[in-house]
Amino acid sequence: MVRIGSREAGTSQNWQRILWIGLTLWAATVVVTLLTANTNLVPTVILLGSFLVPVTFVVWAYEHGRSPQVTVPMLFRAFVVGGVLGVLGAALLEAYLLRPSLWMYVGVGLIEEAAKLAALLVVARNLHPRTMRDGLVLGATVGFGFAAFESSGYAFNAMLTVEGLSLGALVETEVLRGLLAPVGHGLWTAILGGVAFAASDRRWRVTPPLVGAYLGVSLLHALWDSMHGIAIALTLFLTGSPWQTRLLTHGHMPEATTAQGHLITALDWGGLVLISLVALVWLWTLAAGSAGPRVVDGVDRRDLEPG
Repeated sequence: MVRIGSREAGTSQNWQRILWIGLTLWAATVVVTLLTANTNLVPTVILLGSFLVPVTFVVWAYEHGRSPQVTVPMLFRAFVVGGVLGVLGAALLEAYLLRPSLWMYVGVGLIEEAAKLAALLVVARNLHPRTMRDGLVLGATVGFGFAAFESSGYAFNAMLTVEGLSLGALVETEVLRGLLAPVGHGLWTAILGGVAFAASDRRWRVTPPLVGAYLGVSLLHALWDSMHGIAIALTLFLTGSPWQTRLLTHGHMPEATTAQGHLITALDWGGLVLISLVALVWLWTLAAGSAGPRVVDGVDRRDLEPG
């Protein structure tokens, strides 16, 4: 048998090549679009910018541990079919069930996490046996597919302004969502997928751990989406002036002072970091406790353990 050191032997670095080549192509497309004002290039900017980070992380997950039955075609179906089904399901449910309210983002979290879980169960319905590790990988893939298609829509909407098309707003949106993508949809659905697969083998089963995981990731999702509003509320509670309180009681949002603006930003980003850390620790705990054979670079990891 081959003895492995602290670094897994032969681990591929395709994800790095995809990231840097894709980033170079995206930047080149942005520059050419800016220089030529050729709107035919805008869809290329949107697609490259929206799909680059999600695809990179799916490739990373594929290269760093999966069972032999999780193939490239299955990952493709999870990313595209699962992602599209999740987006469509969430859009329909949100349109009919949600109304503006204080608890709207709780509804968004519950709906979108349910839609992604349902899409994952459809894509993996014929996968047997099911292990937690495969649930983590396929769940992340569905989540990143959802994130890629959703980001395309956000980028398109950001581009449309009253003055016309804004390439700057499009690029800003894609950069921000690309940086946040690793700790968003892919992370939450990986957790949910791992727990769902661990609870099921031949048949999908609803178990207390699965219900708890669903409610937990939905809450993280809701907190993530509402963090800016929470930051504003906390800032006004801690530093609000009487005149700001009076405006609030009359249904008007007061303008923040410069110092309050800095505090809002700090609380907003601090909250996002905290939410991300909670989810990452949760995912790490599941991954550390997951069992089953893994494949790296096409080699079953059981064949690489010390003999």
